[in-house]
Amino acid sequence: MRCEISRSLLDAILAAAAAERHEICGLLFGDETAITGWRQTANVHPDPARYFEIDPAALFAAMRAERAGGPRLIGYVHSHPGGRAEPSPTDAEAAQPDDRLWMIVADDQATLWRAAAAGFRPVELVLTPVAAA
Repeated sequence: MRCEISRSLLDAILAAAAAERHEICGLLFGDETAITGWRQTANVHPDPARYFEIDPAALFAAMRAERAGGPRLIGYVHSHPGGRAEPSPTDAEAAQPDDRLWMIVADDQATLWRAAAAGFRPVELVLTPVAAA
C-alpha cells in the first residue's frame, strides 16, 4: 500500500514538529491514494512532552465539515520528539482499528501507518514534487 504527499506539504508538517519541544498533533486530509492537506490541532494531553491527544473540538469540527462536503479526514499526525518515527506501545494501545492513516514524525523523518485490527501496517509514503490540487 502506498500514499502520496507533496514535498511542500510534508515540509510544512516536519517544520511544525521541529518548532515544538512537545508532541505536535493534527489531522490529515485527502483520499485513499494521497494526503492533500493537514491541519495542526492543539495537543490537549496533560503531559504533551510525552503524549498527544488531538483536541476533540477540532476533530469533531473536521468530521462535521467532511459531512457537509469539506475535505475528507483520512488520518492523524503526531510527533515523537527525541524518539523514533514509528508507532510506540502507547500509540498501539490508543489506536482504533479503523484503517485510518497515522503519520509519525521524528528527527526530520516521517513514516506512515494504517491502524488495523492486527496492529499498525506500514504504508509507503511517496513524495510528489508539486502540491496536489
